[in-house]
Amino acid sequence: MEELNKDVQYVKGIGPKRAYKLNKLGIFTLKDLIYYFPRQFEDRNNLKKIAQLDNDEKATIKAVITGIETSSPKKGMTLTKVCVKDETSSAKLVFFNQPHIKNAFRVGDMVLVFGKVKKSYKNVELTSCEIEFFTKSPKNTCKVMPIYPLTYGVTNKEIMSIMKTVLDSEELKIKEYLPINIIKKYNLCSIDYAIKNIHSPQSKDSLKVALYRIIFEEFLILQMGLFLFKSGINDCKGIKFNKNENLDNIRSSLPFKLTKAQSRALNEIIDDMASDKIMNRLVQGDVGSGKTVVALLSLANCVLNGYQGALMAPTEILAEQHYAYLSDTLEEFNINVELLVGSCTKKQKENILKRVKNNEIDILIGTHALIEDTVEFSNIGLVITDEQHRFGVRQRSRLSDKGKNPDIIVMTATPIPRTLALILYGDLDISIIDELPPGRQPIETIAIDKKKRERVYNNLVRDEVQKGRQVYIVCPLVEESEAIEAKAATELVEELKSQYFSDLRVGLLHGKMKSSEKDNIMKMFKNKEIDILVSTTVIEVGVNVPNATLMIIENSERFGLAQLHQLRGRVGRGVHKSYCILIYASKSEVCRQRMSIMEETNDGFKISEKDLEIRGPGEFFGTRQHGIPELKVANIFKHMKILKLAQQEARYILGEDKNLNFEENKLLKNEIFDKFKYTLEEISLN
Repeated sequence: MEELNKDVQYVKGIGPKRAYKLNKLGIFTLKDLIYYFPRQFEDRNNLKKIAQLDNDEKATIKAVITGIETSSPKKGMTLTKVCVKDETSSAKLVFFNQPHIKNAFRVGDMVLVFGKVKKSYKNVELTSCEIEFFTKSPKNTCKVMPIYPLTYGVTNKEIMSIMKTVLDSEELKIKEYLPINIIKKYNLCSIDYAIKNIHSPQSKDSLKVALYRIIFEEFLILQMGLFLFKSGINDCKGIKFNKNENLDNIRSSLPFKLTKAQSRALNEIIDDMASDKIMNRLVQGDVGSGKTVVALLSLANCVLNGYQGALMAPTEILAEQHYAYLSDTLEEFNINVELLVGSCTKKQKENILKRVKNNEIDILIGTHALIEDTVEFSNIGLVITDEQHRFGVRQRSRLSDKGKNPDIIVMTATPIPRTLALILYGDLDISIIDELPPGRQPIETIAIDKKKRERVYNNLVRDEVQKGRQVYIVCPLVEESEAIEAKAATELVEELKSQYFSDLRVGLLHGKMKSSEKDNIMKMFKNKEIDILVSTTVIEVGVNVPNATLMIIENSERFGLAQLHQLRGRVGRGVHKSYCILIYASKSEVCRQRMSIMEETNDGFKISEKDLEIRGPGEFFGTRQHGIPELKVANIFKHMKILKLAQQEARYILGEDKNLNFEENKLLKNEIFDKFKYTLEEISLN
């Protein structure tokens, strides 16, 4: 396996220049390269006669070149048309900006061509063509072709060429790490066979066999890693809390009655806290379902038992909202709530750290600042992480490590289908708050083409502001860069002020602003001193301004459905009718599907299921879940049967060999640790 850890630039046929481009794709080692799987496969085996071709299909033809013509329809463009025929008819192959075609082929050459058919009354054209000389072993036609996810100037042919060089090398040895009994039990091919047939399928059947192996393996390793991580947490005894009668007094003091769903979730939490098992509970609730009050009462129960509590939020804005709500509600019950965020002064921070260590603070609310080494609790009993998908597994565990086996709650307003939640959170117990408080009106959502943008600004925005309401405008997601998004938001503000709203009060909020600036803008918006707030996705989570009734999302096709739903949830928080306008520029089928889903439903669980169907589970298993390996081939919707088998096998293996110390499991254990990297490194499995 050492060979697989070799730097990719030293692999035959790559070198420093190609390695630089591969690094941009996340490929740094030989192992990264061979596990860089195609995103789809194109079946080019469909060899047809020209007369049999159907409009809009992709097909392969075998034909003779009868003529080649080139032209320049406009400056900077070359158009090459290759005339071909077979025994049934003739066609033209269309190539844009590929003048070399004229010199590569001649009249009379027999060629194989794969392309998209454009058929009119008498003419047949093939576009987006792959053309090559007819041979018994064609490279780009008459086979199942891997199509790779590509950016940064690397072509599909280049990746295929690199893969061929690597996989044909006699030096490459991909050692089997799944135990032989699992391979036999589930009729799996070897890892060597799977890797080679995913990158260069010998046939449809060999590809199917290879994919099955990788899908099973991905699910098995994911499940075993998560089970190992959680068994490391759950082995120890937890704190046994008693239900304190003062909790009912706090609950009675609330200005509203809990919904049935809130009461159910709270009772599940209180029952967990009464057990000496460490609580590991996921609380899911749609936007506005009232998770915060459940967190408040859970923390109060902890404090009434003589312990401290902590609540970690992903942004200062959300942490401050939680602080304001909890401190106002709990003040009369002599429960001391404090806020620790990055913008605290050095003196404030020192004071808070001293008081929390001396048990003078009952509940500490904050951002990532809570997991810094300098934060020492005297007696922490309950840890709550809000919007858990913004934190990695390791970050959450660092907060728990600040006490002696505290109970753990993770909360999310990004509804995750139960099937996915069970995968992500394994043996966590799940509470679902699936009911909105009374009085919440559904938000009317309308998706419009960008051509109608002006009408929205001139009519709808002005109507809402004239009624005394306020408006959010979210600027397009450019890429994962706060600096670029800040620039886009600033430019949008200038455009809106100069073209549409010179007479209105327009504010700006983005991630590159200082915390004090962000706080000031949000206070002004809450105090109705700003009519229109232009923002990046920094307002995605938790921001609560009941007077805001209109949410406009520019270039909405660039956002995931779950994110659009979160942004939409910033309005509809008061008594007034609220609207969400999705402005889109794409004409793709995926865009049309997603806009329709948003218009049809306000149900976050339905939306998240559709989001996963359309985009796959990358959002949950990718960069946001630090330390959790990404599913590259497996898909929980398409491959649910395989998932269940892998889950069952993971439980069986760990039931027999809890720490994977049996000889047959050692290579599998290494693979799990390699895939999970930092997540499992702090758990002792000797």
